[in-house]
Amino acid sequence: MNKLQKIFILFLLISSTIIPQNNKVYFGTIEGDIDLGLAPYVKRVVAEAEKNNASLIIFRINTFGGRVDGATQIKDAIINSKVETIAFIDKRAISAGSLIALSCNKIVMVPGASIGATTVVDQAGKKQAEKAQSYMRSEMRSTAERTGRRTDIAEGMVDERVEIEGLVDSTQLITLTSKEAVEYGIADTVLATINEVLDYTGNSNASIIELEVNWGESFIRFINNPVITSILMMVIMVGMFMEIKTPGWGVPGTASLIALALFFGAGYILELASIMDILLFIIGVALLVVEILIIPGFGVFGIAGIILMVAGLFLGLVSDFPLVETDILSLAIMQLAGSFLLSGVVLYFLVRTLPKTNIWNNLILSKGIKAKSGYTSNKELKKLIGLQGEALTDLRPSGTAIIEGKRYDVVTQGDYIVKDSKIEVMEEEGSKIVVKILEG
Repeated sequence: MNKLQKIFILFLLISSTIIPQNNKVYFGTIEGDIDLGLAPYVKRVVAEAEKNNASLIIFRINTFGGRVDGATQIKDAIINSKVETIAFIDKRAISAGSLIALSCNKIVMVPGASIGATTVVDQAGKKQAEKAQSYMRSEMRSTAERTGRRTDIAEGMVDERVEIEGLVDSTQLITLTSKEAVEYGIADTVLATINEVLDYTGNSNASIIELEVNWGESFIRFINNPVITSILMMVIMVGMFMEIKTPGWGVPGTASLIALALFFGAGYILELASIMDILLFIIGVALLVVEILIIPGFGVFGIAGIILMVAGLFLGLVSDFPLVETDILSLAIMQLAGSFLLSGVVLYFLVRTLPKTNIWNNLILSKGIKAKSGYTSNKELKKLIGLQGEALTDLRPSGTAIIEGKRYDVVTQGDYIVKDSKIEVMEEEGSKIVVKILEG
């Protein structure tokens, strides 16, 4: 053995000792319901593994499925990964979980696990229309083709009409056990533990980096909960209404802005709300403000503003997914309708009860001041009670009116009175002149 050969062998020995110790294997978990909130977590796992030059990403999968749009986002993130990926199916990868598993470079299943049954169904488990099934067949077929697996098996997981000799006839969906998955070319092997997976991939000495869902991703998933999004929409609408009805800027307007930021911010991160959806809502608010502050009465601008605001909120609940599931649309409609109903109830409750509370009493003067105290109102104002006049400006609810040829600052009891309307003075409260519109 010459000197050059000895140096080469020494180099190989050093490399085999050092390189495995520098290997990094990232470990992520995909379990429970598949929803849009899970996608940012999977994207982060892939991004960090790529950034740190990891040799492998292992995704432990145990799910009955969930939203197709969420599964598609996860699938795209995994397929585009520059790091090799392995789906470690612990117990099951059903429905949308099958699509995610097929997107990985390799599939390892524990003994007794299952994969398949990917027909698109609604929340009640009812099979959806052919359009939905056609889309899912295409996704499964193209994903299997991309990762070198049998496309007919992948398609048969969605469509029971696909026959596989020796496996299923034309009346059965394909769901494979661990052994069957290996036999029919869907899974690569059957292993019981993560350590066995590491040995199988040659990463037994690698550093394992397990990433869990962080607080930000948990918060986004929390905000995406249908109940929470409905409450946020209610706060947006109630806050805007109360801010318009009260002078200055206060708590209702601030709460509305915060709810608006949370609603559209979370939606944008989850690819539910687009820039166009946000712009629709902003334009709707602008039109409504123009109608209230500039244009008298309530007409085209106000109606168009409300329609655009409602459209923006609705589209913020539905993703730009090429195939929107029927139950997702139904859920969005129910959320929006429920938010409007709840907003009406809250506003009615506030109008009836708020003036009687201590908080309200601290904000306004609720008790009269006796004349002997020396702090009485202008006696001239008392003479106006019962007199009629004309609104010089729109009263929202405050404004200016002409009464017996003189200008007065007046206020309504909360009603909106259009400019040039006939009004009558009802009472005086300190320095305020309270008016009402004359019927007819």
